Amino acid sequence: MADAYYLPTGADTYVATELTEGPWSPGAQHGGPPCALLVRTLDHVPSTIAGPSRIAKVSFDILGPVPVAELQTRGTLLRPGRSVELVQAELVADGRPVLRATAWRVRESAPLDVPTPVPTPTQAPTNGPDGIEAWTPTWGGYSASIEWRFVEGGFAQGGPASVWGRLRVPVVAGEDATPLQRVAAFADSGNGLSGLLDMRRWWFINTELTLHVFRLPEGDWVHLFAATSLDPAGIGLATTVLSDRRGRFGDGAQALLVGPRVPQ
Repeated sequence: MADAYYLPTGADTYVATELTEGPWSPGAQHGGPPCALLVRTLDHVPSTIAGPSRIAKVSFDILGPVPVAELQTRGTLLRPGRSVELVQAELVADGRPVLRATAWRVRESAPLDVPTPVPTPTQAPTNGPDGIEAWTPTWGGYSASIEWRFVEGGFAQGGPASVWGRLRVPVVAGEDATPLQRVAAFADSGNGLSGLLDMRRWWFINTELTLHVFRLPEGDWVHLFAATSLDPAGIGLATTVLSDRRGRFGDGAQALLVGPRVPQ
């Protein structure tokens, strides 16, 4: 097994490893690893904010299949500011953008006296992943890069799912993944975890992923509670509550393209 999702070949160029491959098409990446790579790119865009800041919201738009191949990243500051700024990153394959991330970076303030949040019914169990049997993936690629601990549901069961997960490998070889990189790599799984249709007969592919993160997760483990809603017109929505041992730290959402697979 490779030891990272991406091997750097230059300042902003990479080769994707087999661990990035998703379940939909051979040679195409799962959405998680490239989203994590673009979070890294966003983090390297110089900030104009006065003082510490972090990303509070990031949207990933999937412009086309991301190949398991050579890739290039590029980051841009779209809207500078002293308190908030808008940054963008693109992933390019063979000269064509295939994934775009747009994020609001927000200034951190001095510690505030804030009320204790009320737990939601869908946040992580307080005992964490301890004592939960690990799930062994039945396919390779991306699924082998995650350590999975299912509380409820599963890929083959359909319906809402509650699962702990942590990355087995770094996003880029030789670097420790940041908390938001780990979240981006795992959160894109919400759609697949909570699918309502048989994956062998139906497409339910997300066209985007949007994450709102009001605090950074603590520790390596991230918990997802994912649920999917579908309309007969072939449009769906997968929503995900993001938590750690301390509780909820954000939410995710994915717009879905749903339809029957073309017979072979």
